[in-house]
Amino acid sequence: MYSFEPTEEQKMLVEAIHRYSEVDLRSNAHDSDEEGNYKQQVINKGWELGYLQASIPEDYGGFGERSLLTGVLAAEELAWGDLAGALGVLAPDLFVLPIYIGGTEDQKERYIPKVIAEEWKPYTSALIEPSFDFDPGNLKTTAVEADGFYELNGNKTYVPYAEQAEGMVVYANLNGLTQGFLLTKDTPGVNLRKRVKLLGINGFPLYEISLNQVRLPVDMRIGGQNGHEFAPVLDASRVALAAMAIGLSRAAFEYSRDYAKEREVFGVKVAQKQAIAFMLAEMATEIEATRLLVWEAAWMLDNLKEDAGKHAYLALTGAADMAMMVTDRAVQILGGYGYIREYPVELWMRNGRGIAILNGLALV
Repeated sequence: MYSFEPTEEQKMLVEAIHRYSEVDLRSNAHDSDEEGNYKQQVINKGWELGYLQASIPEDYGGFGERSLLTGVLAAEELAWGDLAGALGVLAPDLFVLPIYIGGTEDQKERYIPKVIAEEWKPYTSALIEPSFDFDPGNLKTTAVEADGFYELNGNKTYVPYAEQAEGMVVYANLNGLTQGFLLTKDTPGVNLRKRVKLLGINGFPLYEISLNQVRLPVDMRIGGQNGHEFAPVLDASRVALAAMAIGLSRAAFEYSRDYAKEREVFGVKVAQKQAIAFMLAEMATEIEATRLLVWEAAWMLDNLKEDAGKHAYLALTGAADMAMMVTDRAVQILGGYGYIREYPVELWMRNGRGIAILNGLALV
């Protein structure tokens, strides 16, 4: 069974990320949301912490090994600072990790080292489609093999950094299977459409793109001619987003708890009101319970346990509901102040609402 006590290496990583989240992400979250982008130096500083590099073996330019359990610890702490900033720092994972999980040896050697050995660059992926019945296991974007090439056609939305992307993994339906294909900068047939305006995570730029007769050599399919399994990629995304939901919920809980302890109404601290105390207790309970669910799912995925994918799905579903409950109550506890943009709880609530629809925008 997995341990409830992080290792010394994991503790050091979490402490380093917490300092960055507190000093850099938290202090820039409001302005980044208002301006619609993060300062590049803030993203660069998070990249320099080396989480992705520590998840890749030396053979491909890294200095560690991949652990989803370590990944969810890192993702939670980043999102405690700010969800949009966390997604921005981890964006290159969307390109590198699918190659590491399912790519050929040639693909790993060709693409991974140049991404992780350099400064942060906008590498990304395109999974989500602009359809009410979007299903990652049954995509409308198609890939058809002919004459030694794959031709891709379809539409994607919520594509991070698509405007300036150096490389992109595009997922398409190939004979009923979801498969990833590698696109490089300026691939013909990839058309940038517009930036998507959302309720939250405004500091994380997302775009719509269209794929019109995009022709790719066979070796640009992840895994080559034999392809790859998509489930490990989807499961990794689910636990990553679930962990981020915990991080932003924890931030909202801590802020509203401290506010309730300090704020007086009619001569009594808000936290002494029974209704508020019960709210805070339930918020804390749900956060802790969801964290254990996420840790268990990550451990099961690391150890290739049966039904690990089911647990990853349950973790994300539970985390999405928990995030909405906690952040909504944080706004309630602050009363009228909770609805004012100068206070961070309304941002956490807007960001938390997106957890349920953002699957595919984070990987660990």
